Parts: sequence; C-alpha cells; structure tokens
Amino acid sequence: MSEKNKAEPPSNIENRLRSLRSSSGLSQGALAGMAGVTRQAIYAIEANQYLPTTAVALRLAGALGCRVEDVFSLVSSGEVIEGEFLGALPTDSARTRVKIARVGERVLVRPVAQLGNVLNFTVPADGLLLGPAVSGRKKLNSRVRVELIRDRRLVEEEVVVAGCDPAIFLAGEYVRRRQDRASVVGWTMGSGASLEALKRGEVHVAGLHIVDVKSGESNLPYLRRHLKGDGFTVVTFASWEEGLIVRHGNPNGIRVVADLARKDIEIVNRETGAGARLLLDQRLATAGIQPEKVHGYHRMAASHLEVARLIADGLVDAGMGVRSAARLLGLDFIPLQEERYDLVIPTPYLTTHPVLSSFLDAIVSRPFRNEIDALGGYDTRQTGKIQDVWGKA
Repeated sequence: MSEKNKAEPPSNIENRLRSLRSSSGLSQGALAGMAGVTRQAIYAIEANQYLPTTAVALRLAGALGCRVEDVFSLVSSGEVIEGEFLGALPTDSARTRVKIARVGERVLVRPVAQLGNVLNFTVPADGLLLGPAVSGRKKLNSRVRVELIRDRRLVEEEVVVAGCDPAIFLAGEYVRRRQDRASVVGWTMGSGASLEALKRGEVHVAGLHIVDVKSGESNLPYLRRHLKGDGFTVVTFASWEEGLIVRHGNPNGIRVVADLARKDIEIVNRETGAGARLLLDQRLATAGIQPEKVHGYHRMAASHLEVARLIADGLVDAGMGVRSAARLLGLDFIPLQEERYDLVIPTPYLTTHPVLSSFLDAIVSRPFRNEIDALGGYDTRQTGKIQDVWGKA
C-alpha cells in the first residue's frame, strides 16, 4: 500500500466508496484490480483508515464511472446560502427545517412541514432557516438565509416534482438506487396548481390528470389551453382508476355520485383545480345536483391519501380519489373513470439537469413498474411514452 496517505483522514471528508462499489456490483478485489491498488487498500479506504492520493482517487472514480467528488466530498461545514422562500415566513423563533431546490437560476426554499405530517418526520432537511436576508439595514422581501446541513451540490441536483401521485416518492427511492445520494422531492398539489407552479418556475416537473369532458382525452386538451409555446415534453407516468372512496364494506350503500347528495352522507373534497375535484363537479353537473346540496363539499383534503385517511378514520363517508389510496387503507372503491397521469417537463431540463434522466430511467424500469402495478389501480403499459401535445409527431 505504498500509495496511501498515512495521515489520518480529516473528519470533514464524506467517503462513499463502499456504497458506490456495491451499487456497481464490484467486489473489493475487482475494484482494486481496476484501480491498480491492493484489495487491502480498498478495504482500508472504505473503513476510513486513510484517504487515497489524488492519483488513486482519480482511478477509483474512473473505475466506478463517476466523478471524484461523487466518491469523496467535504461534509457540510454550515455553509450559509440565500434563496427565495415560498410561502409565509414563520413567525416563531424555532429554526425551521427546509428543503432547497435550484430550478433554473432560482434557489427556492420551502419548509419540510409542507410535505405533510408523516413525511415531515421521514424526509431529511437540506438546511435550517436562519431568517430574512438583509441588504444593508433593509430586509429583502421573501429572500432568506439558510444554513446548509447537506452537501450543496447534492441539494442543487434534487429533482422537484409537483403533483398528487404518492408513487412519486417511491420513484425517488429507485433514483437513489441508480445514482447514489440523488434525490427526488414531491410537493403535493392538485393538477392545476402543479402546472401553475411549473409555469412560475418553482418545480422541474408537474404531474396532472385532467380528463377533457368533450373528448374523454387525458391532459392534452388542458395543456393546449393552459401552456403557451411548445417548449415542454410530456411523459406518461401511468394510468390509474379514479372514483369514489367509501368506508370498508360500504355501510352507507353509496353506488353513484348522486348518492352524495343524501342528507346522511358527509364527503371530503379536493381543492379547486385538482383532477379529483373536476371529476366530482362534472358528475354532479351530469346528475343535475348543485354542489351546495352535498354535505362537506367545501371541506378540503390536500391529497388522495388524505381523503382516504379521513374516510378510514370515520370522519367522513366518501371522497373522490384513486384506487391505490383506497386499497392502502382497506377501503371500498367505486371506479368512475380511467385517467392517464402525465409528467410535464420543460424540455431544456432533460439535458441540463444532472438527475432528471435518472428519474425518467427509474420510472420506465421493469422493477419500478412491477412495484406500482402491485399497489393496485395502476396501469404502466404506457409508462415512459412521450405524448404528442402540439401535433409535432
């Protein structure tokens, strides 16, 4: 081991050699042969007994097909950055945990708590909010200072997806398997809000499922009306069944949307612009029922899973959602229509974002498609298909 650096490795070096080697399917001996060192040297490097020389680090990265900084990098030393805070700034003194994203030239900051009660405790933060940014003696509106607790490069390479399909989080785990430490963050929004967030430059990807009443076509008519220009690529994530979620065993005997107007039925709705809300409104109109006749019409849930949770907890009797959410919580489901869930991506991001291609590769992979098929209510036969929105095919 003549090439080793005998000095103790600095405590601020993050060593990812073992995980990268394992994900590449290489043994210590195989990697040693490719890098021109002994197996014992690989063992010692992975055990953080010493750091390799620059030459060895370059050969290791070359053997693994990545950059040196993907293998060895500095642990965050509390670097402070500025960004745009989306939403109202917190007024309490606690240090708010935040996620950070680079979308185009913007650095955007959101509270982790906006991911919801469960994910707030399972998704690690990128940084801690320090307070408003200041220029001279003046606070800058919406700009904040954040202390990073994660490597800045990794933070800026996150893929940010707006939408309401909970399987996006599962896709993020598959991305991590393909590209060590890469991450996908899904912000739960209805279809209309997701597309507007994309147009404002706040996310990389927007998911939507809006069926056109006249043609029965998913998403494309809506996109033609609401997107200017053709600088977007539309990729199918999956198709799914949407319908009424009701309590286990359907004790209230709900069969059709018109039953929701009964005096003994309480529902939960989704926000204006959500695909589920649009479907409910369409079916109520077809049945000649005014929304005000439906108890709970103005009560909102933020996602399909929240709709299902409120029903499972016995707080409401029914709501519009997807079969997979009903199945997860052991609820009954009355299908109303099949919809395609598409992802809208500004075309330049396909070549400029370092992780987006891994995200798309992950969702078309057979293991991922098999897994979401197993969730129930999904059809992945068109997953990965590029939709011709503007008639360029």
